[in-house]
Amino acid sequence: QVQLVESGGGLVQAGGSLRLSCAASGSIFSINAMGWYHQAPGKQRELVATITGSGSTNYADSVKGRFTISRDNAKNTVYLQMNSLKPEDTAVYYCNAIISRTTMGRVLEYMYWGQGTQVTVSS
Repeated sequence: QVQLVESGGGLVQAGGSLRLSCAASGSIFSINAMGWYHQAPGKQRELVATITGSGSTNYADSVKGRFTISRDNAKNTVYLQMNSLKPEDTAVYYCNAIISRTTMGRVLEYMYWGQGTQVTVSS
């Protein structure tokens, strides 16, 4: 019953910017953490950035200083502001969330993935 929907991807020239959004909906007790991963053709899905419910952030070395992750807890939404984009940033970007849900009266933790949004950076 939990769904993550990404938006904001597109085509941009090197040096440009994009802002990705991911909104969580459904049966949610609390969102413990959210993050962004990307996957290029023929490669493994890799961590880009994460943010906890308390606001602690973590970034891949390749995006530090260029990308900023933020959240709006009231909207159950996480954002990824991507600046100074490079061709190597080209990938499908997936939203990830660790969500607490009530299951038969118990609070349990689950991981969810969005369907992805394409980011293409031209040289």
